[in-house]
Amino acid sequence: MAVIGAVALLVFGPKRLPEFGRTLGKTLKGFQTASKEFEREISKAMADPEELPPSSSSDAASSPKGSED
Repeated sequence: MAVIGAVALLVFGPKRLPEFGRTLGKTLKGFQTASKEFEREISKAMADPEELPPSSSSDAASSPKGSED
């Protein structure tokens, strides 16, 4: 970790390194929030599935072929 920090200090310089760290932190927090929201939506969909509309194949099987106008 110290080697990575030293390389970052050399590449970005002491003035831009805190700005880079804040930007990186905000970006990671945004990804974490999006990941949690996605996980919550998936869990919600799995726990309480919405009723799906009837498929067209079952409608076609129940109605006579010649009755469609």
